[in-house]
Amino acid sequence: MKFGRKVICAVLSVCILWSFPCGVSALSDEEIPAPAAVLMEANSGRVLYEKNAHEVRACASITKVMTLLLVMEAIDSGKISWEDPVTASEHASSMGGSDIWLEPGETMTVDEMVKATVVASANDAAVALAELVSGTEEAFVAEMNKKAAELGMKETVFKNCNGLDEEGHVTSAYDVALMSRELIKHEEIFHYTSIWMDTLRGGKTQIVNTNKLLKSYQGITGLKTGTTGQAGSCISATAERDHLKLIAVTLGSATGKERFTAASTLLDYGFANYAVAVPSLPEDAIVPIPVEGGMQQVVGTKAETPDSVLLPKGKESAMETQVELSEKVEAPVTQGQVVGKIVYRLEGEVVAESEITATENIEQISFFAVLGVLMQQFFAL
Repeated sequence: MKFGRKVICAVLSVCILWSFPCGVSALSDEEIPAPAAVLMEANSGRVLYEKNAHEVRACASITKVMTLLLVMEAIDSGKISWEDPVTASEHASSMGGSDIWLEPGETMTVDEMVKATVVASANDAAVALAELVSGTEEAFVAEMNKKAAELGMKETVFKNCNGLDEEGHVTSAYDVALMSRELIKHEEIFHYTSIWMDTLRGGKTQIVNTNKLLKSYQGITGLKTGTTGQAGSCISATAERDHLKLIAVTLGSATGKERFTAASTLLDYGFANYAVAVPSLPEDAIVPIPVEGGMQQVVGTKAETPDSVLLPKGKESAMETQVELSEKVEAPVTQGQVVGKIVYRLEGEVVAESEITATENIEQISFFAVLGVLMQQFFAL
């Protein structure tokens, strides 16, 4: 493809930035009081910091991030609804650790069970939801592992849906970040992860969120804590400031206090060093292109800009945008055919691209095609 029209447009932002020029300060491993950690930018999935990110470890109730993801997907697909009743089985009621003391046969709505799972980290509620979605916890766990594989979670094997210590139930900080990123695409989850204190059973049961960052960290939106003897103190913390969405995962801290310190340090580092902006569409990206040898002389174009751009903080005004568009295209033209691109650069480096595509099909000119048009015009008279 020849790109004859090259127009440098305005200074804009971009979406995916996998390498940055200098300007981002370093964060030492000693500053993170956890044996494994990851800081990820949510929109692009870019890792901004890692420490033993792929080390296989237990993760306690952080497991429930995957449980909640499958529940949210079941709701979105119409398989279940927020008001559906969930009846606790003998198995669900037998869970130990954090729970809401479900009695066998006790019924709550999906909404209440999700609230219990998120805020109180209720193991019994998590199992009850799993049984509602898949029939049995075993079947649900199989779906958890299937989803983990789809997300590229290579260090993860789930053995249960709530994170109670079990041989072979493992993940990694990076994998936790991946499933956390997927969960927060379902923005309704923030309605629950932002709750500090609430009640169940008509006010008879009080629940308090174990994520203390909800009371102390600016911009915190969630997500899930977890603590067991094997896993130590863990957290997947999500936060947003000025459209920058971060996921901080720490596994294996010695205490809850160290867990929150580690997560706060990671988030502070991200907000201090990075920024995002949303680019607008360059006017010169959407113009008709001449069609050579076609039944129509021109074809329309369309393009979409990246949702957001991740940049080193202070570099927002250094982004250049360039439109590269074909001078002409040869028929036949197919709707969706790539006819150009929008290139985003920071200090000369290409950091993202968006495709410009044709908006319609255009047939190649031929005797029979022309005859067909003439016949249509004739019979229309």
